[in-house]
Amino acid sequence: MTTPGQISVEARGGMPALADRWPLLAQPTALVVYLCGTVGLALSAVVYLGASTRFLWPELLTFLALMACGAVCIEATRRLGMPAGVSRDLLSAWWLPVALLLPPVYALLAPLPLQFLLQIRVRPTVLYRRVFSAAAIGLAAGVASLIFHAFVPDPAASSLGSSGPMALAVGCAALFTVINTALIAVALHVADRDTRWRDVLWDRERALLDVVELCLGVLVAIACGLSPALLLLTLPPVVLLQRSLLHAQLKAAARTDAKTGLLNASAWQREADTEIVRARRTGETLALLIVDIDHFKRVNDTYGHLVGDQVLAGVATALRSQLRDYDVVGRFGGEEFVVLLPRADVTEARRVAERLRSRVGRMAIPVDDAMISVTISAGVAIMSIHGDDLIELLAAADLALYRAKELGRDRICLPVAPAPSPPAQADNSEGGIP
Repeated sequence: MTTPGQISVEARGGMPALADRWPLLAQPTALVVYLCGTVGLALSAVVYLGASTRFLWPELLTFLALMACGAVCIEATRRLGMPAGVSRDLLSAWWLPVALLLPPVYALLAPLPLQFLLQIRVRPTVLYRRVFSAAAIGLAAGVASLIFHAFVPDPAASSLGSSGPMALAVGCAALFTVINTALIAVALHVADRDTRWRDVLWDRERALLDVVELCLGVLVAIACGLSPALLLLTLPPVVLLQRSLLHAQLKAAARTDAKTGLLNASAWQREADTEIVRARRTGETLALLIVDIDHFKRVNDTYGHLVGDQVLAGVATALRSQLRDYDVVGRFGGEEFVVLLPRADVTEARRVAERLRSRVGRMAIPVDDAMISVTISAGVAIMSIHGDDLIELLAAADLALYRAKELGRDRICLPVAPAPSPPAQADNSEGGIP
């Protein structure tokens, strides 16, 4: 499942001394309340369900066997590393069987050992994110487990592979996915109000991965319900799928800029070349923007490079939020960004550039007791007007950006049209043209 232990929530605002020791205090108040409320609810559920659960050795051994399989998965893939930002794994292949086969209190406890192992063996992160991750997954699995056991009181006695219990298991697994995703999406949106819901909920790729995880978890649950020894047969394919998934994520991460999450320069150039070839073939318009943060050096000199990185990330988020899904945006280097706008003419390109300038100008990043605001300048170039290939468009947009800087910054400029050549004077001298 998506694990919010890896959600990218930048530290913001006041109390710098306390924030160094307690990073949660640097987060927006609404986010702190939400995270603490989620963790508190999970703890209350563990206490309540634990007090009413009779712990039996066969169930404890099944729980330990599933957690051991999860630990083997982590150890088998930890050398691959884990990409920054929101990452995906297949550990729900072991959480879902716990929720379906064991009393609900085990579903709440299951994320704890595996999140601890991720923290010490794979990639350490801020502790409160791991705690929230465990709480969110535990609550989602706990609700799914309560509903399943309300209709199937003894999964061990009734075959989970029969049509009725299996259909209910699939439904509860889907519910687990929905609740877990919703808890993460709310955390991301509360952390950054400018985050679009569609960016933190499902897209086609994430929905497909959720279906794969759902099927995998139910299949493991059926195998474990028949005999815990069958876990030895389910473990190798899950490990292989986990390695393949992480490899694909790390390959995708190699295309992105670590500080902003946008495409890096080389990946952006490949995407831009593809779009330009397509535009030539179809005869459609295309625009290119070079965006530069005004006086960015002052931010680094005044507040330090870590704050400068926060400003870069904030501007990148603002740019991405104002662009279409098929626009190609990347970090060009330093404080410069590049945007390719397929099917955009001069009017559309100017409108988009002005929208970006206005959005960034309204952005404020809290640092200590101050709020940092920045502006941007942008140069715009249009295909077939200012150039016919990527190099010519970049050169034209760069000249337009330079002109925007000369005119005072915080503005949008196009390349200056070349002055028309004066008409040739007739040569009336004898002998004609030499």
